[in-house]
Amino acid sequence: MDNKGRINWVLSYVQGGVAETWKDNVLDEIAKGTSDVETMEELFEKMREEFREFDKESRKADELRLLTQGSKTCDEYIQEFRRAARGSRYEGRALINRFKEGLNGTIKRKLAEVESLPSTITEWQERVVKLDRNTRQSRAEDRSMTGSAWNQGINAPQGGIRQGWPQRGTFRGGWVPRGGWRGGEKRKAQP
Repeated sequence: MDNKGRINWVLSYVQGGVAETWKDNVLDEIAKGTSDVETMEELFEKMREEFREFDKESRKADELRLLTQGSKTCDEYIQEFRRAARGSRYEGRALINRFKEGLNGTIKRKLAEVESLPSTITEWQERVVKLDRNTRQSRAEDRSMTGSAWNQGINAPQGGIRQGWPQRGTFRGGWVPRGGWRGGEKRKAQP
């Protein structure tokens, strides 16, 4: 098989979208004798030149589509988003929509509660950073409250015994009612 036959054979595998249109143009040039492609090396070099930038944009767009916040802070997500968005060809409303899709559910729910929505990507990013910081601060405060004396069972409500809570002054800190034990002795079931 000569070079022209091999080139045609390789190009027969190029299918779909922009690549197929490019292939048709190259085959037309070869048929007319106006093509500068005469060897396989020249064909592959022409393909690399033609699709290098397209492939880079495609990879960046795929990276952006797959990016999600997950458990990261909004600050971390925004930095990754900005890096991935550069060169992805996303812009305007499409960029904002992609950004919002990648946010975690908590932040999306908080955004649904706001009255006025931002209009630019920068405003969206500033808004979600504030929401994320407030949410994380609130969670930290809730966690610190669960470590308080009340939640440790030291102060039983209204002087009574709270079921299932450790009681102050018990031998080995036992648990009470409903067949629990106190001071190492098993309670007897009442008839």
